[in-house]
Amino acid sequence: MPHDQPASAPGPAPADASDHDPAEAPFLGLLATGAAAEEYERPVLRARAGGAAAARLAALERAKLLALRVRTELEDRRRREAELSALYATAHDLAGLRDLDAVLRAIVRRARSLLGTEVAYLTLNDPAAGDTYMRVTDGSVSARFQQLRLAMGEGLGGLVAQTARPYVTDSYFHDERFRHTRTIDSGVRDEGLVAILGVPLLLGSGVIGVLFAADRRERVFEPGQVALLAAHAAHAAVAIDTANLLAETRKTLTELEAANEIIRDRSSVIERASDVHDRLTELVLRGGGVQDVADAVAEVLDGDVEFTEPGRAPAAALDRSRADGHAVRDGADWVAAVRAGGEVLGALVLRGHPALDPVDQRTLERAAMVTSLLLLARRTAGEAEQRVRGELLDDLLDAAARDPRLLRERAARVGADLDAPHVVLAARMSGAPISDGDGPPRPDGTDRRRLWSAASHLAATRHGLAAVRDGGAVLLLPLDPDGDPAHTAREIAARLGTALHVPVTVGASAPVPAPAARPAAVADAYAEARRCREALCALGRAGQGAAAADFGFLGLLLADTRDVDGFVHRTLGAVADYDARRGTELLRTLGAYFACGMSPARTKDELHVHVNTVAQRLERVSRLLGPDWQTPARALEIQLALRLHQLSAAVTRETEE
Repeated sequence: MPHDQPASAPGPAPADASDHDPAEAPFLGLLATGAAAEEYERPVLRARAGGAAAARLAALERAKLLALRVRTELEDRRRREAELSALYATAHDLAGLRDLDAVLRAIVRRARSLLGTEVAYLTLNDPAAGDTYMRVTDGSVSARFQQLRLAMGEGLGGLVAQTARPYVTDSYFHDERFRHTRTIDSGVRDEGLVAILGVPLLLGSGVIGVLFAADRRERVFEPGQVALLAAHAAHAAVAIDTANLLAETRKTLTELEAANEIIRDRSSVIERASDVHDRLTELVLRGGGVQDVADAVAEVLDGDVEFTEPGRAPAAALDRSRADGHAVRDGADWVAAVRAGGEVLGALVLRGHPALDPVDQRTLERAAMVTSLLLLARRTAGEAEQRVRGELLDDLLDAAARDPRLLRERAARVGADLDAPHVVLAARMSGAPISDGDGPPRPDGTDRRRLWSAASHLAATRHGLAAVRDGGAVLLLPLDPDGDPAHTAREIAARLGTALHVPVTVGASAPVPAPAARPAAVADAYAEARRCREALCALGRAGQGAAAADFGFLGLLLADTRDVDGFVHRTLGAVADYDARRGTELLRTLGAYFACGMSPARTKDELHVHVNTVAQRLERVSRLLGPDWQTPARALEIQLALRLHQLSAAVTRETEE
């Protein structure tokens, strides 16, 4: 492998600061008026025609390139704003629909409108058949096309359904990346489709179908259009799931109505069930516990009944019982989920009773309900202690002038040490309500209680504090001197998600050295943690945990302390260290490469070196920064770090002079 070579000639000296304003002024006017791109050549042409000096012409060229870059970015932002507005309108429209067929038709119509294609269609997976089938089309004229079924991996749609990744083809019949079949190709040919874009409909980690946009002519779908359809598909998957849940709810209500009719027809059965319920109620009123309920039901059913924790109960049977609300058979046993709202607290397991009539099954279900009430009562007592922890944390957040001595005493009573380093964590369940501006949050009582209970329990086991705030939970947990806030955020997100069976997003602050000594720092840290949490949600990373350092250059905006040097070192440290050790100019080459539009040919002219030298240096950069350093996200971070590095070097030179 060839070695990196130092630059053969120095680059142009930096322009004096006094040259910038005159050169940039005409282009600022063009930016302000939204002039066309060709207008930006005129100031340079006029200066050249007027016999301007070479330095002046070079300054105008630099200013022109910068202005054109700003113009392009502004246009991109306007386009993204228009796309986001369309997505918001789509989400609003879908949220108002309840019927599944209406939801699917609306999804396909909007997909066709968003991308301006001639045809849009949607396929859904059939788990029973192991394939995917055409469900809804818009703009289609072929009956054969509208009745297609695709095996997993067949055709473009089958490949999307199998891999859960978007695929796009400019010319379907000339694209060999996916498996063509006679049936699928005949349907596509009948419809006359040529360019096709397919994105997966993802629900959780699974694919429920594929959304397509297609034209009857060759067309290049830009990355932004692929992302737009993928975002639309994300909204669509949620709407489909909601419509399915509503349909299942209606089905459940119908089943309940039928069950009630049966109960009315069997008054003797109701009477017996009522007697059993009264017996369980009396047992609870006498102060009985969970084991007493299990013993009483074992006596009534003449079997062995045991209460088990969620992790020890048969998982499949427990899930089925939780889903339909009834006791279910598991081999020779019966399992009844003990639940409160959407939370599973455990299960009552009746052993050695393969045959159970409906009355006895209902008895086991009633016993599970009573058990859940007992467990909730026990939890309420624990919540009283947790509330003390929450009040202390509220005071740290809201009353910065509290006496540190009193704070330490209150913390000691619940086993917390506020003189040790801590980290503040802001947690919220996925889809949980948030605050409207300065007003109170729109609470979902069940979700808030569940999150508060889980967070408080977690804080108590770690000698920390927890409270409910802004529609979510805030935790103040001890942090080891060498502890990592980002690692703690990910761990807490995983633990809360496991406990609540829903994704929980967690943002972490920078370490707070001694909360008791500086209570105001806790409020600042909470604001930083919230910014990190909301950034995760905005980036589509709900259900994860992160601190400001995880967001690259965005972390500079999220963190209260602007660690510019840390960001530059994390991004470019390997390259800068290599330059320092070897005397190479990789950083300068990187700057020129980006300034020349990532063109090696233009870069070699800028640096006055051979193009092979540029290639060798860029290959070395790939080894130091990783093969993905030219992807849009990484390239943006690297360019920002380069600019900050250059500014820092300029400030250092001015100070030394």
